[in-house]
Amino acid sequence: MQLGKWKRLEQKVVGIFKPEEIALSDLLAVAYKVSVTPRCEWLRPRQVDPSQISLKLERGMMVFLFLLKTVSQVLEKTISQQFLGIAFLGIGLWAWNEKGVLSNISSITDLGGFDPVWLFLVVGGVMFILGFAGCIGALRENTFLLKFFSVFLGIIFFLELTAGVLAFVFKDWIKDQLYFFINNNIRAYRDDIDLQNLIDFTQEYWQCCGAFGADDWNLNIYFNCTDSNASRERCGVPFSCCTKDPAEDVINTQCGYDARQKPEVDQQMVIYTKGCVPQFEKWLQDNLTIVAGIFIGIALLQIFGICLAQNLVSDIEAVRASW
Repeated sequence: MQLGKWKRLEQKVVGIFKPEEIALSDLLAVAYKVSVTPRCEWLRPRQVDPSQISLKLERGMMVFLFLLKTVSQVLEKTISQQFLGIAFLGIGLWAWNEKGVLSNISSITDLGGFDPVWLFLVVGGVMFILGFAGCIGALRENTFLLKFFSVFLGIIFFLELTAGVLAFVFKDWIKDQLYFFINNNIRAYRDDIDLQNLIDFTQEYWQCCGAFGADDWNLNIYFNCTDSNASRERCGVPFSCCTKDPAEDVINTQCGYDARQKPEVDQQMVIYTKGCVPQFEKWLQDNLTIVAGIFIGIALLQIFGICLAQNLVSDIEAVRASW
């Protein structure tokens, strides 16, 4: 390798001078200049335009500020989601602990109806996962977590949109499923205190009784009118079906006893005779604008979160590409 280098050097020198005129000192001087000087070219200071430096600094500062603003917006959205998710999970676990479910996990499947605690646990879990992914992804500039956050949020948005379209197209099927759901929970009314409170709240709020009428309470073993039923609540309804007397300060929990043994005209004086499914449809029609506004607001928040996460991902990748 060295011989080839000096051979090229000899050819350069011979091309300039005659061989008999070259002294050893001249050869060494030329060799030093030819071989060493090109290697030191990178040490020489380059002439840089000051305007280019200021322009690059200005662009870098703008990128940094925009990235900081996007990170703060993502953090503000995800931290609130994370705390709400923790709160929902805490409420759900506390409710299960009060009912003894945590000490006997097998009792989860014993309930025939819907356990409202599941609603807190599922919503809280989803909100916590989204908040954790968005928060840690923004703080650590982790593009994987940010992409997971945006994709997960997009899937939820797509499912909500699909459910809304299907509910509008298959209204009769949704009504049948709602009727089946309510009747299934009527059977388990006394099995779970949370389910009982949920049914009582629904009947009091919508001033209804049963799915399509008070006779739906025949499905419950404590309220049916069969001769074999020895319960004191036989042929009655829960107190939440009773019409409210403004003069009464204390709730009469026995107001529904024997209510369905009376003629239908007399029943209307004591209890609500309309079902909860028709009352829900009526409430939905009367408050359609409010309900639509709530769903549109939730959808816009989800789209806003997806856009923020994707924007932050693109900024992080652009900054990394410029390194």
